Formats: sequence, structure tokens, C-alpha cells
Amino acid sequence: METLPTILVIDDEPRSVEALERILEEEFDVFTATTVSQARQILEREWVQVVLCDQRMPEMSGVEFLAQVREEWPEVIRMIISGYADSGDIIDSINESGIYQYISKPWHPEDLLLKLRNAVDMFNLQRQNEQLAIELRVKPSTLARAIEDKRRVLQSRFADVQGIVRSADSCLNAVCEKIRTVAPYDVNVLITGESGTGKELCARALHYNSLRRDHPFVVENCGAIPDDLLESELFGHKRGAFTGAVEDRVGLLERANGGTIFLDEIGEISPAFQVKLLRVLQEGEIRPVGSSTRRKIDVRVIAATNRNLEEEVRAGRFRQDLYYRIATFTIEMPPLREHPQDIPLLADHILAEAMEQLGKQVKGFTDEAPSCLQAYHWPGNVRELQNEIKRMLVLGRDDWLGAELISPHVLRATPEEAASDMALLTSMQGTLKERIECLEAMILKETLIRHRWNKTRAAQELGLSRVGLRSKLERYGLQKVEQLDAVTEQTPRKEAGEP
Repeated sequence: METLPTILVIDDEPRSVEALERILEEEFDVFTATTVSQARQILEREWVQVVLCDQRMPEMSGVEFLAQVREEWPEVIRMIISGYADSGDIIDSINESGIYQYISKPWHPEDLLLKLRNAVDMFNLQRQNEQLAIELRVKPSTLARAIEDKRRVLQSRFADVQGIVRSADSCLNAVCEKIRTVAPYDVNVLITGESGTGKELCARALHYNSLRRDHPFVVENCGAIPDDLLESELFGHKRGAFTGAVEDRVGLLERANGGTIFLDEIGEISPAFQVKLLRVLQEGEIRPVGSSTRRKIDVRVIAATNRNLEEEVRAGRFRQDLYYRIATFTIEMPPLREHPQDIPLLADHILAEAMEQLGKQVKGFTDEAPSCLQAYHWPGNVRELQNEIKRMLVLGRDDWLGAELISPHVLRATPEEAASDMALLTSMQGTLKERIECLEAMILKETLIRHRWNKTRAAQELGLSRVGLRSKLERYGLQKVEQLDAVTEQTPRKEAGEP
């Protein structure tokens, strides 16, 4: 049988004790006491997880008793319940006895149960934390070996920039050559490019091919949080520096000491914070928020942005001196549409990762699917391709992922003629009839691919007869579609690697 969490209820009024016991007994193993001495006896013989104590009692106040509990049974979660919502009592409770929750009377049963469930969760988390601390003390060598093994895996993945998937004739080869050139030198690097082009991957390759590879690699997205929180994240803060700063915190720049920090979306930071960051880069020192002491740091900065920082400098939105500090060397990541020859390799790599992540296995893509993916322009770059392949994997019911699983808006860009078709459609040239025929041809292509070239199903969806569909295919010169249709109707689908 599952053991219920143990709650100790202390109140000098028997009726209050009985009411609480009735509410709690279905979810908790409840012990009750009407005096402090009774409560102490229960704590000495039972494994109590949460104490729910009334504030006003004859022998001593709840705050005074819970302060004693804190000294003798520090792991017990302490809660006060009282009908006297005096602010002084609340402050005393928090400061003197370290209570977890102050509950005012009259209480609502569901609200009380929720708070007690949370208290039990807190107790369990404390126990797990203690066990982990013991493991850390007992097995430091084991943990050190595990960390070293993970570091070696990362280093091997990015050794000689092999972690950047590309084909033999890819434009990424020039990017990788730049990474090899600059990585060993301790200079700051600015990586530019559209969102989703792999700027963080480039930054990791720079770090793991540098002399700092045995030290931390820390990432911060500067565009995701406001200035005040970003300052605390990067520089750290002292306890009490601002509301919510309940303890000292080491900043990311200090955590990255000896290693590399990657500042993504650096073009989004405000002019005021640019001044603070510039001072850190110039002096090699940080001052945590709320502290008067400066600390020396040794960090290589790799920054990234999807903006044109030179134009931002000319427009006065980005400091020129900061730009020159972070852009000692610049690497531009090309958009995916400029190296479509990499898409089949990228698709296989992404699919392997997606299968491991989602716990679903397939044999791969059909021969047709990669060519359809190559024809699309991918405005979201590799990140959009990742989402598309995950979608295909989720939807797939066969061993092979076919083109029919690709999103309609991607399929409309296939086959290769689609680019010129779209140019005609959107240009000011051509009559209305020509543009409508272009759009009709694109819809026919997308529908046939989605239905695996089955003309019967495609004709039904489009409201055409099979003869009418064949006539339109001949009219638009879609001979490849007809030939492929004949092949797929007569032969089974070819698996990857088969002759």
C-alpha cells in the first residue's frame, strides 16, 4: 500500500482540530494535538512531514513553537494557520520560524488542500536534494568522469567542424574554413545571418576548436529578456539588490570564466545596456548588481545577430565602439535557400535526431521526398526544416516518409519549375488567364504529390474526372507526373539504398 504523507495539526480548540482532520484525512495521515507538549511527543515518535500550527495558543505562540521545531526538526515543513491576520505576526513567522505558508481563517478546503500538497512536494524535493548532495560527496570521481565523457563527446562532434552537416560543394565549406582559421585565436567573433541558419552551431564549433574547449561554453539570448534582468543574468547580483533577490547569484560571465560566452541576438540590447557591456569588454571586469566590488574575468565573447549592425551603427541604434569590440572577426551564415544541395543530408541528420527525441523509428525518406524539400525556399531556414521533418515523422504511418506527408505550402513549391511559376504569378507580366493557369498547374502538382500520384484520388479531391485530369496534365506539360504515376502504379516504392 502507498504510504500517505504525514501531517501534524496543532490547535487549542478541539472543534478546529476536528474540522481540519475531517478535511485532510482522505489525502494525509493526520495526527492532532491541542497542546505544545502533545505536539512534541508526536514529533519525537512519528516521521512528520508538515506541521500545521495555530498562531494563538495558551502555552506559547505558533511562531515560538515553530521556531523550536526549526531547531530540532529542520526538515519538517512549517505552516501557520490563524484568524488574526496581523502583519507583524506574518513577518515574525517568516523571519523567526521560517514558515513555508501563512494561512488565514476562515480557510477554504480546496485552497488548504492545495497548499498542503505543495508543502509535501517541497518536503520531497528537500529529501531528493539531500540525497544528491550525499551522492556528490560519495562519488566525486564518478561524476568527474561522467562530465569528462560528455565533454569528449562534444569535442569529437565539433572536431574539425564536422558537426556542421554539409555536402561536398556546399557554400558552408567556406564558413567552416573561416571557423578553422579563427577558432585557435583568442579574438571576439560576430556571427551574422537570418534566424534559424545555425549561428549557435557555428559558435559551438568555434569554442570546441579553440584553446578554451576544456572550459565552459555559456549561452544567453539577449533579445529574450529586459535590460534589468539581463544585467542580473550576465553580471550576477547580491542578495537584496532588488525585489526577489533572496540570495547571491553568480552571473553567466563569471560562470564562463576561462571559456566562451555566446551572446545571441546582441543587436536587440538597448543603448543603455550597450554602455555597460562595452565597459565589461574593455576592462575585463564585472560588478554584480548591488555590489561595490569588481571581479576579474577571462572570457571570449562570440556574438550573433540577424540584423545588419553596420547599418544599425550608421542609424545610431548601436554603438560603434561596441561593434568594433565584438566584431574583430565576422562570419556570415548563409540562408538555407542558398545551399539547397545540403537539404538531403540535413534532412537525414534531423530525422535521426527526431527519431531519438520522439521515440519513433522509420527507415528514412522515399526518393521523392528530398527533392520536394529542396524545391522550397525555407524562409525559416534550418529551424523550419526541423519542424517540417518532425511533423512528417509524427504523421507517418509507413516505414518510409513520403512526399505526401510534406505540408501543402511546401509542396506547392515543387517540382523545380515552381520557382519560375511563382515569379510569373506574382510579377506584373502575363495576362490574367496565364496567371490563373500557372496557379492551377501548381495546385495540380501539390495535390498529385500528396496523393502519391494516384490520379483517381487527386481527381476526386479536385472535382475532376480522371479524363479531365489527364487532359490538364497534358495541357500544362506535366509529363513527368504521368510517367512517375505509371511507374508507381506498376512497381513497389524503392527503398533507400536499393538499386
